[in-house]
Amino acid sequence: MAIMRTALVAVAALALSGCVVNTDFGGPLQHLQKSIELDKSEMGRVEIKMGAGELRVEGGSPRLMDADFEYNISSSKPMVRYSASSFRGELSIEQPSGFHGGTNSKYTWNLRLNDKLPLDVVTHLGAGEAHLNLGTMNLRSVEVHMGVGEVELDLRGKPTRDYNVQIHGGIGQAIVHLPSTVGIVANASGGIGDIEVRGLEKSNGRWTNAAFEHSPVTIHLDVKGGIGNITLTAE
Repeated sequence: MAIMRTALVAVAALALSGCVVNTDFGGPLQHLQKSIELDKSEMGRVEIKMGAGELRVEGGSPRLMDADFEYNISSSKPMVRYSASSFRGELSIEQPSGFHGGTNSKYTWNLRLNDKLPLDVVTHLGAGEAHLNLGTMNLRSVEVHMGVGEVELDLRGKPTRDYNVQIHGGIGQAIVHLPSTVGIVANASGGIGDIEVRGLEKSNGRWTNAAFEHSPVTIHLDVKGGIGNITLTAE
């Protein structure tokens, strides 16, 4: 069983990252900074696709996005696209499909997003490590597609509206931090891995917190486990 799981991890890493791993040792470290200004859009959608590397996302930008990218393989330069309609902006940050993760490759994204504009945030993650500190932001929805690596999703903050969170488990591990001052309703179903819940009570087939009965704001979670472990923590 252990051998089979190891094989699954290796295969999934390649499939989820959309990469072909080779022996490219890379070159000098390159830095790319990118900013997207706010426009007249009333809301935004941010989609992040990272097959392999280290990702950090947080709030605090006065613009729609401030980004700092580091990489040492020229073909791995991130692709940033933005378009807007009369009311909604669409921002996409994507790793090139031809990225080759060599032995000494370096690939790091640090993204800061706006705290005030209502946002839908979608992430597609492959092999690597992701820290998503989204609690200060004005979220409309969050969607996380896990891969092989580790994910930490921090939603602690003071939201003023209800929003939905979908987490699709992969082979990796995820820890989700939830605020205790607003209502939490979580539906969780496991795959081969485990789903661990802390600070929530199970009732009528779903998990809720103490604030759920009286809070005017509720976060709704739908968690589908994979082969790895997912931990929900309400603090």
